[in-house]
Amino acid sequence: MISQELLDILACPKCKGPLHLTPTKDGLVCEACRLLYEIRDDIPIMLIDEAKKLDDK
Repeated sequence: MISQELLDILACPKCKGPLHLTPTKDGLVCEACRLLYEIRDDIPIMLIDEAKKLDDK
């Protein structure tokens, strides 16, 4: 589980915008870039090349 303290300081590596935790707590989402950064073994994978594009609503 990622601590709230860590969530408060993490930013999107692409746009430097805010991130929020997914409802299932398995990733971090940047709404501005529409990217999902996965969390594996309680470690956020903050690499732009590894991020998944979110479908547009």
